[in-house]
Amino acid sequence: QVQLVESGGGLVHPGDSLRLSCAASGIIVVGEHMSWFRQAQGKEREFVAVIRPGGSGTSYADSVKGRFTISRDRAKNVYLQMNSLKPEDTAMYYCHVFFRGHDYWGQGTQVTVSS
Repeated sequence: QVQLVESGGGLVHPGDSLRLSCAASGIIVVGEHMSWFRQAQGKEREFVAVIRPGGSGTSYADSVKGRFTISRDRAKNVYLQMNSLKPEDTAMYYCHVFFRGHDYWGQGTQVTVSS
């Protein structure tokens, strides 16, 4: 059974940083495409970042490129380091994996950027 549990969200000011974590069970994260998505209130869920299996690299949405960094450890954790946060980054952030034909999502962690 695959489970994803996000943590690390909160209320911060513009320009601050946050580090989100996703703890995965039932998979080995280094072997899968692990992604972060976000959904702002009243908007569709959107892609934020992906880290590919092994050493295949990362990709980012244009809106976060240069400010966010996705990483993982060799076991079960995926991270999203978010720097220079802006009010438009306010959203619920979700961890995602597509594994053996199924989409798996965590419950989300709320990030609010406000002065």
